[in-house]
Amino acid sequence: MPNLVLGPLLRYVGDTCAVVWIETDSPCEVAVLRTRTRTFTVAGHHYAVVRAEGLEPAKRYEYTVELDGEQVWPLADSPFPPSSFRARPKPPPLRVSFGSCRVGAPHEEPYTRRKDDHEDGRELDPLRALALRMTHQDPDDWPDLLLLLGDQVYADEVSPKTREFVEQRRDIDKEPGPIALDFEEYTRLYRESWSDPVIRWLLSTVSSAMIFDDHDVHDDWNISAAWLEQMRATAWWEEHIVGAIMSYWIYQHAGNLSPEEQDRDGLLQRCHEAGDAESLLREFAHRAAHTTDGTRWSYHRDLDGTRLLVVDSRAGRCLQEDARSMLDEDEWQWVSDCLDGDFDHLLIASSLPWLLAPGMHYLEAWSEAVCGGAWGPLAARGGERIRRALDLEHWAAFGESFERLAELQRQVGAGERGKPPASIVTLSGDVHHAYLSEVAFRRGSGVESAVYQAVCSPLRNPLDRHERYAMRFAASRAAHAIGRAIARAAGVRDPSVHWRALDDSPWFDNQVASLKIEGRGNVMRLDKAVAGPTEREPGLERVLSRPLA
Repeated sequence: MPNLVLGPLLRYVGDTCAVVWIETDSPCEVAVLRTRTRTFTVAGHHYAVVRAEGLEPAKRYEYTVELDGEQVWPLADSPFPPSSFRARPKPPPLRVSFGSCRVGAPHEEPYTRRKDDHEDGRELDPLRALALRMTHQDPDDWPDLLLLLGDQVYADEVSPKTREFVEQRRDIDKEPGPIALDFEEYTRLYRESWSDPVIRWLLSTVSSAMIFDDHDVHDDWNISAAWLEQMRATAWWEEHIVGAIMSYWIYQHAGNLSPEEQDRDGLLQRCHEAGDAESLLREFAHRAAHTTDGTRWSYHRDLDGTRLLVVDSRAGRCLQEDARSMLDEDEWQWVSDCLDGDFDHLLIASSLPWLLAPGMHYLEAWSEAVCGGAWGPLAARGGERIRRALDLEHWAAFGESFERLAELQRQVGAGERGKPPASIVTLSGDVHHAYLSEVAFRRGSGVESAVYQAVCSPLRNPLDRHERYAMRFAASRAAHAIGRAIARAAGVRDPSVHWRALDDSPWFDNQVASLKIEGRGNVMRLDKAVAGPTEREPGLERVLSRPLA
């Protein structure tokens, strides 16, 4: 009898269709809500993306999973409520939870200790706390969407069981060391990250949307053309990037797409037709790693009057120093097209923050100018070393793209693309602290919408004491003045928008954020993980609740 290896993960939910993702241990027929789908195979692993169609709009559905006619979900003696969801449109409010950067570490000592107290300490997991809180709530109070904004797995900081598996396969004292090197090792990493029973139930009952960041692949992934050239010169990089993209498409991206987008893309159907789709996906991953042509990881979803636009800020970069861009021209056009229309709220999600503390913004803008030759070739080489050492790779380090995204938001907020939404919020992660910034456009811009950036990181990978001090200094007035001075010396102009951090930010705990959207109202909340009855039963403590619109 076939068994579940991982999942089910509830992914896309629409008016009449829901998509459920599953991994099994052998080929079989998977049934969810009267819809039956055969698994497809990749390198001996078996997956199903089940499109349960014919649903009634606004109706709540409980679901089970059958493999070859035998029910395998919920698990026997499960202590959790049934996995369920409500088809769109749902009664208000819309609840979107979000965050990034979650290391797959065990939920026990020493991993639950403070990072300053033990080198393996990663503290408590707010996603576990969120799920445990949900078990005591009415299902209509559950989040409608869990938006995971990068570093869902850490390929270069593998979990303990994955490390044991890697050590059995190869000598980790040789390059590239104890990382998830290839597709097989990535499958173990995802399995360990998502197999905890509490997390597994959460992902089975809250629709999820995801986008990758560097640690899903490798630290500093695509930070610069020089970095990429150096990686491609190694003996191991090609196998690593192919395995990373193959696994990302299977475990994360395929479920991001609506059924209509899956059909237009066609890759899922080709996997079903291929027998074992390993060669097909390896070719796809190789092409995606070497060119942006024909590959788009960005996507959007419409959520009852709110448009969510998820923008890839990693894989689609143009890295030439004289023409750096977060996206190629085709993808910029696609993003622009997605911003036309009438919606009450616009959420633009990117794994990397659009807005940093002003001191960091100017430092990254300086880095781009110097690496581009503003101070000559010798300084450019030194600038490249500084860029990598300090991770200067956010939107501020792609100055033209920063301004382009600002202008698109100005046009939307000024009503030049449709009715101005009540709020425009960029959602981001990556930086291992959380903050909320209010954005002001120049006088005469015509912007009517409230514009903010909300950053939530980490879900589970906190900074140590010294790193926190550095982040606080970066947010200081002194850092702002120093950064602006050196940026001006390199010919950098001031940005076209102004922003200021609100409330008591930044926050450095393991934390999860949420938006509660009702009509033209939008409230952001931030909750940190705190000790509960046991280390495996953490709780949540609210640190912020602020209306955005």
